[in-house]
Amino acid sequence: MPVQTEGTDTAGGPGVRKAQAPSPPRDGTRTTSAPARGRRKAAPYLLLLPALLATLVLLGVPLVKNGMLSFQNLNPRQLILHLTEWNGIDNYRDVLTGSDFWRVVKRSVLFTLANVVLIMLLGTLTGLLLARLGKRMRLLLLLGLVLAWAMPVIAATTVYQWLFAQRFGVVNWVLDKLGWHSMADYNWLGTQFSTFSVITLLIVWQSIPFVAINLYAATTTVPRELYEAASLDGAGTWKSFTSVTFPFLRPFLYSTTFLEVIWVFKAFPQVFAMNEGGPDRLTETLPVYAFVEGVGNQHFGMGAAISFLTVLVLLALTSYYLRMVLKQEEDEL
Repeated sequence: MPVQTEGTDTAGGPGVRKAQAPSPPRDGTRTTSAPARGRRKAAPYLLLLPALLATLVLLGVPLVKNGMLSFQNLNPRQLILHLTEWNGIDNYRDVLTGSDFWRVVKRSVLFTLANVVLIMLLGTLTGLLLARLGKRMRLLLLLGLVLAWAMPVIAATTVYQWLFAQRFGVVNWVLDKLGWHSMADYNWLGTQFSTFSVITLLIVWQSIPFVAINLYAATTTVPRELYEAASLDGAGTWKSFTSVTFPFLRPFLYSTTFLEVIWVFKAFPQVFAMNEGGPDRLTETLPVYAFVEGVGNQHFGMGAAISFLTVLVLLALTSYYLRMVLKQEEDEL
């Protein structure tokens, strides 16, 4: 029986059409099948999967256990007898209704703000200085920054304790030789302001290398042609910085400030090792306060609740900062 390939047969019945292959696109591009497109879309998530699993195991599990511990009454008695006493939200109620917690929160926020402002200001100036120095001086300054950055935190804190020691400290000796004889036996760790001054100096000294090296690396991405065009337009040093350098450095400044807020807010070794939150617990920040209440007073459930609230306060600060940055970027667009 003959089969027609197109149209209808002679009897008027429906004909059988011949299957035709899809014609290639006229613009020369190749079409991608649906499974291939799906694999291509899933590739970034598959690459992120190991990091997400590691984060979940290393950070998520301890956070969940700490959250469970914050709802327990855990003291040495419960540890010895292997008892689990759930007390609901009593730990959180005791912390939030007390005045000590909110006083420490205010102190921690102000401490973080002062440190981050000094770090970003001095770190930015140092990074710009690196960009203007010659090769040899830049290498020498970079070497000093890297050595300061690589110094262990406890070792750096011990050095600062020696420098600001009351009787044999180098700082008091130098001030005495310069004419301030009243500073010869000054106790830098005797008051809240002086103790915070030493801790701030230590943290700023440790943080400047990170900011300076990042900002110097950012300056190398600025095209030299823009500076030449700005100079031809008669722009001075300040105008070149505000119109050429700063727009390129803005993303680096935002990200670096975000990281410094986190690093300073959770700073524990410098504050605790310097004077253990003294004098009279007047220099305790939230991480130190959680440690003293939990481990020092052996009320581990209370310490877990404070540490969990510390995470929430840090999330609130970083969320506010990110919201402010995103709003500013939207306004600029």
